Amino acid sequence: MNRFNDEVSSRLLKNSVNKSLKDTAKKFMVESTKPKYSYNFSWLGRPIIQYPQDMIAMQEIIWRVRPDLIIETGIAHGGSLILSASILALLDIADAETLHDDSYLKKSKRKVLGIDIDIREHNKKEIERHPLSSRIAMFEGSSIDPSIIEAVKNYAKDFQKILVCLDSNHTDEHVYKELKAYASLVSIGSYCVVFDTIVEYLPENYYDERNWGPGNSPKTAVDRFLRENQIFQVDDSIENQLLITVAPGGYIKRIR
Repeated sequence: MNRFNDEVSSRLLKNSVNKSLKDTAKKFMVESTKPKYSYNFSWLGRPIIQYPQDMIAMQEIIWRVRPDLIIETGIAHGGSLILSASILALLDIADAETLHDDSYLKKSKRKVLGIDIDIREHNKKEIERHPLSSRIAMFEGSSIDPSIIEAVKNYAKDFQKILVCLDSNHTDEHVYKELKAYASLVSIGSYCVVFDTIVEYLPENYYDERNWGPGNSPKTAVDRFLRENQIFQVDDSIENQLLITVAPGGYIKRIR
């Protein structure tokens, strides 16, 4: 495994300076965003609005970090919640096998907490009837509402290792307030993943109906947050690995 990891690290270093490869990936991102490429996928039966590359990144991060709580802002159809819950379930199965303890699965407290300002009733019903629903909790309300922030922090008190994903309103101010509210919950060595930082690199007025864009995006919020918080840093290796990602510069790791 160490040899494999060394080989991967070597390839990622080459990717980081391969201008042709990076430009090609960037062009694909721009061209694929307009026709809603990320809306074409599902995870275990629920639509998931993500690029496959970012799904793989989340799987690797969750397996490596081994969180017992994943907090996600933005629910939509619930596919991302199901993805997180499924990887947590696999962690529990692996732990039960390692411990030779079948009862471990029943004792596990690993959970996913989703927050959305508007959980559509039909989506809520489908999430609640999914086989992995017992691993999922949902709060309805704005992720930056003080009462929701307090409720999330109270919920998180019972957990030891936490990972956070931000994927709701994509304006600079909203994402910045989410970072201020939830990044402190992230465990050392874990991540706060800020999706759709790609907005910063799309052409002006790419989506006329949206109130975000270059200069007012998740990426500008991340940059502002990182200037003020040296306990996080961007994990560039993930972007160099994926090349195609909606979160360039958005995989930030808590280092202390």
